[in-house]
Amino acid sequence: MPLPQARLEAIRSDLTGRGVAIADLVVTSTEAVTFNDSSLGCPKPGVQYTQALVPGMRVVVQAGGRDYDYRFGRGDTPTLCEQPGPGATSTTR
Repeated sequence: MPLPQARLEAIRSDLTGRGVAIADLVVTSTEAVTFNDSSLGCPKPGVQYTQALVPGMRVVVQAGGRDYDYRFGRGDTPTLCEQPGPGATSTTR
């Protein structure tokens, strides 16, 4: 699945804001995913999420020798998933 330029730029901006050098940024995978709820498969303890099927995208990038797992819902705002949970119901590539 192709990664829209707006989403790639949003990931770059987020990583830069976290102090990660992005000169060697590589997109390692992209996939369309339908998440089970608004947590986008990355629930935080103690937070309640809307229970609804959410079409989105999972993007894994590598920068600075580390992998970063980003999730997108309907928009172009990335969510860095630091501890993935069991949130996807179906995947299409």
